[in-house]
Amino acid sequence: MGLLEAIIVSIITASTPLLLAAAGELVTERAGVLNLGIEGMMIMGAACGFAGTYFTGSVIVGALCGMLAGMLMSLLFAVLTLGLAVNQVAAGLALTIFGIGLSGLIGAGFVGQRIETAPHLDLPLLTDIPLLGKIVFGQDGFVYGSLALVVGIWWFLYRTRAGLILRAVGDNHVSAHALGYPVLRIRTLAVLFGGACAGVGGAYLPLAYTPFFIPGMTAGRGWIALALVVFASWRPGRVVIGAYLFGAVTILQLHAQAMSLPIPSQFMSSLPYLATVVVLIVISRRRGLAGSAAPASLGLVFVPDR
Repeated sequence: MGLLEAIIVSIITASTPLLLAAAGELVTERAGVLNLGIEGMMIMGAACGFAGTYFTGSVIVGALCGMLAGMLMSLLFAVLTLGLAVNQVAAGLALTIFGIGLSGLIGAGFVGQRIETAPHLDLPLLTDIPLLGKIVFGQDGFVYGSLALVVGIWWFLYRTRAGLILRAVGDNHVSAHALGYPVLRIRTLAVLFGGACAGVGGAYLPLAYTPFFIPGMTAGRGWIALALVVFASWRPGRVVIGAYLFGAVTILQLHAQAMSLPIPSQFMSSLPYLATVVVLIVISRRRGLAGSAAPASLGLVFVPDR
């Protein structure tokens, strides 16, 4: 039972950065904007989050620094795509490359340094419950915050007038503009929100997952988060399922290597990314492009209506 508990806790920990980044991207894409720069925003969040905590000793300050880094990166993306009508795909890829390079420069002096990670919740009696204690009552604040974030996004999108307007902008920005809604402003706010979530997701890695900063430590998690949004059909509840599924694949391949199974370690390490490709192929075959639930303007070159 102790091993099972450890595996489940590890899965939750590995899934949290994916959930944070994917939840933010879901809102961005619901507004009709495709941001492929999640990887760059996450690694910038990791570098700035580690730096903030290293200098102040506060995990909260580090998380805020990661959030700010993600928002600044997303603001650059918004200026390019929404202000200057640059192609969203090209701008997103450029943002990822820029973020990876800049994070390496920022974090060069922190490689090999160590910080105190985010504390875990410890409730007397409840945390000591066999199996469920540490899983339910022994997580760090990022885990509970990520779940609350998804609930908040669901409530915003489907239970508020502002969420309805955002979805309308994503479905048909021309009609939304004709009704008098500020399309550019709504999409800019959605992009900034997605960047903030990606920055916190990246900051989670050095602040809770491991107490070190390593260049490129996001290791493709931003791309997996993008695939999660498609896997979830742009629905918040399914994002949780997808994030924990991909987190489970990541952790189980590590345990399989530890058990010395007669499978090449390189193949086991590629399983999370192989699962991403398989999921996208299955979704494409089942629904096809015409039947996709994506916002109507998603993926197109958006020429803003002023």
